[in-house]
Amino acid sequence: MQIQVETFTVHKRVPLTISRGTTAQTTNVWLRVAQDGIEGWGEASPFSVGGSRQTTEVILAKFQAIALLLKNVTPYDRQKIDFLLQDLHLPSSVWTALDLALHDWIGKRVGLPLWKLWGLDRDRIVPTSVTIGIGTPEAAKQRMLSWLDLVSVKAVKVKLGSPAGVEADRAMLKAVQAVAPANAKFSVDANGGWTVEEAIAMSHWLADQGITYIEQPLPEGQEEDLPQLYQQSPLPIFVDESCFHSRDIPALSDRVHGINIKLMKSGGLTEAMRMIHMAQGYGMQIMYGCYSDSALANTAAAQLAPLADHLDLDSHLNLRDDPFVGAALQDGCLIPNDLSGLGVQYAQA
Repeated sequence: MQIQVETFTVHKRVPLTISRGTTAQTTNVWLRVAQDGIEGWGEASPFSVGGSRQTTEVILAKFQAIALLLKNVTPYDRQKIDFLLQDLHLPSSVWTALDLALHDWIGKRVGLPLWKLWGLDRDRIVPTSVTIGIGTPEAAKQRMLSWLDLVSVKAVKVKLGSPAGVEADRAMLKAVQAVAPANAKFSVDANGGWTVEEAIAMSHWLADQGITYIEQPLPEGQEEDLPQLYQQSPLPIFVDESCFHSRDIPALSDRVHGINIKLMKSGGLTEAMRMIHMAQGYGMQIMYGCYSDSALANTAAAQLAPLADHLDLDSHLNLRDDPFVGAALQDGCLIPNDLSGLGVQYAQA
């Protein structure tokens, strides 16, 4: 199995500001694995959460370290590959790119898209939200209007947890709602920007505003305070930064209503499927999110979209120079196509 790695830089149409900072561009990594004349594609996107800082440089160095180890295996050898790499402490984004590429290869080998290979129903895919970053009420209003010029909006996620405080959060949300489609589903994501007291107060206020759920209200590492919020919030509580893998779910099952699965956190589709099954076993809801992912990674996540209660796979829609095309936005829903594997092609081909 031959491995090729190259970087590509993508630029956002509108920089995204959350409670931890602003992102205008990222340099992602495109992985290709080749065997028997078939190429499988994967993507690794840099991100930083708590103690996990996965930079482009770290990702590239790890791929260089594993290339020789994988030379004598094939995409069929998943268990052997896991064994070969288990002691290398690979970043989750590296696992993701490799996992996506191997799934893509298998799908192309058998001539089926992954959603069909797994027996999933595309008619069950819910609309994906578009994201409004932290800003002034006027800036947030204009961002909502720019989304409406670009796509059909059925769901909106507003980033809260402003450094200016909860009153700034409230003013910004109201400005967005004033110009959003009347029937749009709204959720909010504080990215750990609130205290327990703020989160409890905001949960009641947000319920009055018709919000569907609250994502990551408390900082990662403060999970011991979630039960207090869980007991008092009238809205479902989801966690993102507090949940990377399936092994995180049991400890969260009595204090949140759902989890946000991101491929770059989980390590790929294999672990994402494991997380879905475990969360469902605990009666928890499931959403998928993204970082600064291109259409490659978001199309991969869309293969599992029929299993999600909520979707936030809009990062590629906010790119000016996405090199890939894949799943198509249809009436607000990101629908994977009928092409084999991930169904992703190079836009400039």
